[in-house]
Amino acid sequence: MSSFLLEIVTPERKAYAQDVNMIIVKASEGEMGILPNHIPMVTPLRIAPVIIKKDRSEETIAVNGGFLEIRKDKVVILAESAELPGDIDLARAESAKQRAEQRINGKRDEYDQLRAELALQRALNRIAVKSR
Repeated sequence: MSSFLLEIVTPERKAYAQDVNMIIVKASEGEMGILPNHIPMVTPLRIAPVIIKKDRSEETIAVNGGFLEIRKDKVVILAESAELPGDIDLARAESAKQRAEQRINGKRDEYDQLRAELALQRALNRIAVKSR
């Protein structure tokens, strides 16, 4: 089975760099499956898990926004943050989820509402990846 190099890069570090057979991401326009020799493109990513398939196994990484760049033989995800399941503290994610829900339910200005909704999406993303 053919493969391509996947790199997930955050401002702090290179979170992932391996040859993979396929990835599934949630782009701004919807879910995308990327196989080797995909057409080159750049698209923004949503806060969602990235599913990585390689050698009949599957990995999931919590990616919190950013951009996906598909090149001829390489895919680069430039993410605001990326966490492997082993790096996620489930109790902390649950706590962040509760705080975000409380802020959403409280009467605040529009900016605080947006920040709370993004925090909730990030917490739910971490919980989904850790629970797989």
